[in-house]
Amino acid sequence: MKGTDGSDTLEEALRRGATPIAPRRTVEALIELRARCGLVDILTSSGEMGEEEARDSSFTPVIVSDTPQGRTTAEDTKRTAKILAEKIVDLLLFTGGDGTARDISDAINSKVPVLGIPAGVKMHSSVFAVNPSQAAEITARYLLGELPIVQAEVMDVDEEQFRAGRLSAKLYGYMNVPQEPLLMQGIKTATAQTEDEVEQQRAIAKHVVEEMHDEFYVLGPGTTVRAIADRIGVEKTLLGVDVVYMRQLVAKDIDERRLLELIQDHPVKIVVTPIGGQAYIFGRGNQQISPDVIKKAGRENIIVVATKNKLLSLPHRRLLVDTGDRDLDKELQGYIRVVTDYREETVMKVE
Repeated sequence: MKGTDGSDTLEEALRRGATPIAPRRTVEALIELRARCGLVDILTSSGEMGEEEARDSSFTPVIVSDTPQGRTTAEDTKRTAKILAEKIVDLLLFTGGDGTARDISDAINSKVPVLGIPAGVKMHSSVFAVNPSQAAEITARYLLGELPIVQAEVMDVDEEQFRAGRLSAKLYGYMNVPQEPLLMQGIKTATAQTEDEVEQQRAIAKHVVEEMHDEFYVLGPGTTVRAIADRIGVEKTLLGVDVVYMRQLVAKDIDERRLLELIQDHPVKIVVTPIGGQAYIFGRGNQQISPDVIKKAGRENIIVVATKNKLLSLPHRRLLVDTGDRDLDKELQGYIRVVTDYREETVMKVE
């Protein structure tokens, strides 16, 4: 659903079978933090807004506010963040996506440093660690005095426009974060659609289409992947996931559950392009391509496509994965071929 801002959208997501991932990713980060830096006091809200996750990680938290029973709201987030900022905590650690970052920014007005554990759909801001484990490493190193503080962007994305296939992102503000470029995700950036860029995308599409066989092809978001759909004459959802078979569109803007049902008895390939400025090929903006979908396809059936200009603009010249399945992320590590032009590939490292 490309996000869960608003109570109605959240309820609809849950009705469709969505399960919250923030608690699990919070526990993952806190367990790692305890292993790295055990002498940490956790101040948090009661219940599911921090207390339960802290106790599940073997911390004994100090409760600074009460969370209402049942579904929490943005106002609960803001109220707790404001209390924590007033207590001058060393670091405000939060879990979520751009919407949560926006709420935190509204509440604390840069009074204390923050760090985001990524668990959202829209992840355009640069206040998030690459994954929960690295959030723990950044936190521990910052608390030990090893990292300075810098300002990072908080982005605001219009979800209604996003669901309609239009990306409307603007700068919402800044928050202070620990500086560790290798372990923090960058701000999402768009690749300029110059004539040269479009020609490269068409050349990539020609290469991929000529190599297509009688298999299901899961097409991820992005203009480079859309060029492949254009080449075979099908309409691609720019910000969604579509499926083609025998060069025919069989599913448009599909969710994970329907995707698994569709491909369960068939060989499948996955076509993705890295997110500009962030380098993710899985785990940001294409969560429909879940760990189960990736495992069904197999690493050898992942096709990564990107223009040379996009690859040159990626930070640290690497690709990233954050699927939510740590074992799968390890399997995906290593080197992978990236189609960059007609009959031309380069090798990139996946971390």
